[in-house]
Amino acid sequence: MSKKSYIYIALVLLLATVGVVFFRYHYIPKSDEIVLEPSDTTVFEVRRLYGIPVDSFRVVESVIKKNQTLGNLLGSYNLPSGSLHQLVSVSRDSFDLRKIRAGNKCVLFLDNDSLETLRYFVYEHTPVDYNMLCFFDSVWAVKGKKPVTIVQKNISGKISSSLWNAMQDAGANPMLANNLSDIFAWSIDFFGLQAGDSFRVVCNEEFVDTLSIGYGRIHTAYFRHAGNDFYAIPFTQDSDESYFDQEGNSLRKAFLKAPLKFSRISSRFSNSRFHPVLKIHRPHHGVDYAAPSGTPVYAIGDGKITKALHGYNNGGGNMIRIRHNSVYETAYLHLKGFAKGIATGKYVKQGELIGYVGSTGLSTGPHLDFRFYKNGHAIDPLKVESPPVEPIHPENRAAFDSVKVYSLELLKK
Repeated sequence: MSKKSYIYIALVLLLATVGVVFFRYHYIPKSDEIVLEPSDTTVFEVRRLYGIPVDSFRVVESVIKKNQTLGNLLGSYNLPSGSLHQLVSVSRDSFDLRKIRAGNKCVLFLDNDSLETLRYFVYEHTPVDYNMLCFFDSVWAVKGKKPVTIVQKNISGKISSSLWNAMQDAGANPMLANNLSDIFAWSIDFFGLQAGDSFRVVCNEEFVDTLSIGYGRIHTAYFRHAGNDFYAIPFTQDSDESYFDQEGNSLRKAFLKAPLKFSRISSRFSNSRFHPVLKIHRPHHGVDYAAPSGTPVYAIGDGKITKALHGYNNGGGNMIRIRHNSVYETAYLHLKGFAKGIATGKYVKQGELIGYVGSTGLSTGPHLDFRFYKNGHAIDPLKVESPPVEPIHPENRAAFDSVKVYSLELLKK
């Protein structure tokens, strides 16, 4: 081999050595370096429940059983030393242990070890509101709310048998029927719906996790009943939001403040009142107006008399009951007598004379026992807010027209 060939081989070996050193220095990490390619990067998502990292505990879901107390429920789990004693003090200040109810959900978080010590106890008052007891070196309680997700829904249906069934057929929670009856109560007799009537409503449905907990705000609604169209357009006027028709008239009418003109309140709405005749405590779901015998009594709103009864009537005496619409009813007890022409089935107008103050039934003196019902349940007559009846004010007309156009577009989607 020639001298020239040896020089050429030596040069190639030198270049190869330099290349290896260069590659080692620039591309192979040193012992204290960590190189992560994008494909090697992993993002770990921590799954939480009530803000607690679920993977750190064994989670047990349960419901409160009938006659079960929190003490015997927690006593079946391993608690940190002294926790039950501290729990009494905590419950006095933050979490009333007596208010747990059978059927409500509770969740327990136990240590992931052989002892399975209880660290968190969560009790759900509602699907949204909960109380949490925390068991570590000390015991403490916190209140929390689950996040609520709002989804706007456009729901429509046709009546074949009832609004309740039509809601179910439309895939909606039937409780939405109550929301609609509240809005259209003065315009539509929901006891007289006909096959072929239809509805459409745009509203917010509220979810906790994937569970629907009901409906929130109704953005707009439409009802076709007995061949007539009824629209509900929300608008805020005088700081109160109410619903109006297309012409800007309120969908609601006001009640009279009281069914008689000259009187004083002698007894208020109560769940436990001492009865002056029976001498026992029992509910009194009405307001007593003391007035001289024979004082005129008036209907507080338009409606149909569903009962006009003479006699004792379980202590109510002569009594008149009026259904004002699908939501509201009123009753007038202990009457001396009825006004001329008053009978079951008669329609009366707001302010129409219906009877006279008396002392019939269980009564110690002349007074009117006046009762108010909403969806069949007695409510305090003095706390009923009289709905607005004024139409859209002229200065608000342009703003209302804009809302109306938007509402009608929502109903088309």
